[in-house]
Amino acid sequence: MTYGGYSDSIVVDEVFVLRVPKNLDPAAVAPLLCAGITTYSPLRHWKVGNGQKVGIVGLGGLGHMGVKLANAFGAHVVLFTTSPDKKEDALRLGASEVVVSKNEAEMAKHAGSFDFILDTVSAEHNLNAYLDLIKLDGTLVMVGASPSPLPVAVGSLLFRRRALAGSIIGGIRETQEMLDFCGEHGIVSDIEMIRIQQINEAYDRLAKGDVKYRFVIDMASLK
Repeated sequence: MTYGGYSDSIVVDEVFVLRVPKNLDPAAVAPLLCAGITTYSPLRHWKVGNGQKVGIVGLGGLGHMGVKLANAFGAHVVLFTTSPDKKEDALRLGASEVVVSKNEAEMAKHAGSFDFILDTVSAEHNLNAYLDLIKLDGTLVMVGASPSPLPVAVGSLLFRRRALAGSIIGGIRETQEMLDFCGEHGIVSDIEMIRIQQINEAYDRLAKGDVKYRFVIDMASLK
């Protein structure tokens, strides 16, 4: 039983404690316990690795971690975005290519070529456009939750034995594995530190998509 995240100290059972690698900034590690494990878990489960072509849909709080981790796993990473101005950032984070998903010609060039695609978008969008990009026995995994059901063209699944799956966060053991992996590869979230007094401003900016890519609250500012 715990009583909130604003305490100075807390007593917990040791089996629920995670060890943070000493070489990582604690503030930038904090979002790894959400976005980090949410993207690491499916990449690990579906055995993403060297020589594979992997797509990440969306470059936000989840997507930027998906790019970093897939790149660290050794995959050729392609970032899909509706915003052309995100190309430079995607390449900086570890993407090898950036595709503007609104451009049908760009999308068509990649038809049937992906081993794995991780979809991080939480808004309504066309899943079938990404299913068509997956090769035989490839998988599209959802970690973003659309507010409404998304239509799926079943024929696209049938003819290439494609799979559509979902994933959400992970257990303590896998989360520790993720933290150790990030420590070995020097991976943390891109964050903006804010004071608690800026929380309303941060919320408004979040609603506008104006954050790269996670806000972290400096709890010392509460005092």
